[in-house]
Amino acid sequence: MREALFIKKNKARWVRVQQQPPADPDEMASDFTQLVNDLAYAKTFYPSGKVTGFINAEASRIYLDIYRNRKEDNNRIIQFWKKELPLTFYRYHRVLLFSFVFFTAFMIIGYLAAMKDDSITRSILGDGYISETQDNIDKGNPFGIYEGGNPFYSWLAIMIHNIRVSFIMFVSGIFATVPSLYLEAQNGVMVGTFDQMFAARGLGLEFWLVVFIHGTIEITSLIVAAAAGIILGKSYLFPGTLKRWDAFKQGAKDGVKLMVGLMPLFALAAFFETFITRLYNDVSVFTTLVMLSSVVFVIWYFIIYPIRLGNKWTPAKNEEEV
Repeated sequence: MREALFIKKNKARWVRVQQQPPADPDEMASDFTQLVNDLAYAKTFYPSGKVTGFINAEASRIYLDIYRNRKEDNNRIIQFWKKELPLTFYRYHRVLLFSFVFFTAFMIIGYLAAMKDDSITRSILGDGYISETQDNIDKGNPFGIYEGGNPFYSWLAIMIHNIRVSFIMFVSGIFATVPSLYLEAQNGVMVGTFDQMFAARGLGLEFWLVVFIHGTIEITSLIVAAAAGIILGKSYLFPGTLKRWDAFKQGAKDGVKLMVGLMPLFALAAFFETFITRLYNDVSVFTTLVMLSSVVFVIWYFIIYPIRLGNKWTPAKNEEEV
């Protein structure tokens, strides 16, 4: 077989192994075995060919990954948060960026629409909610709505609700991503009208300082959940070099990985909303620090750390060219 035909026949699989390395040890071992067979063939027929060096580098990388995984079996959970999840963020940074921009755009649309017609705010948030908030503003406690109810039961209800919404966002992405985008747009408009309701009463800054005590992590998680739905939908719509079914399985696997990673964040956001946000009047310095810490965490863990980790694990450019 000529070298060009050998490359054409196997390139799609090599690109998949390189760009979407499996986290499962069995899949990794299977890919390694295939690469070793390819390497043996290449060394026999193209000993000085560039493709031989490429396959050898990929096989070496996977061998080292298998060896590391063998030593890290007891730290699987730690490795998930330290490596697997951030690398998934890195792999889909463009999708996450699109999801963020999409949410922000509809948040702005909701804000502007509510600014022109306050009946939109009432239709979205409800008359009861608006009236209660106005009463709290008149009493000098604009965010008093967060102080009511039993904190534990509120935490449980909010967490379950957000997890349910996020899973609907993810699973419905299978329908060409349209339902995921619709639900994300709906949530964006809701946040925008909510913001405008307070801004219209001169409480725009307070809205960000109080609501985003919990909203930073909560909204970020919803954006990531929508991105998971987009990943699921686009996996079979745009399979790239993979077979459509293989691309779908990879998209579903990566989407589930993102959703699993969001579960503790939804629990934490609900905890902040029910136990921390209500303290904004009494210990405002503390609640502001919680909000700022959440912002720093989101920027670091969802953006900076994945980029640093991804650059570390991405093979050199000269190894990518076959």
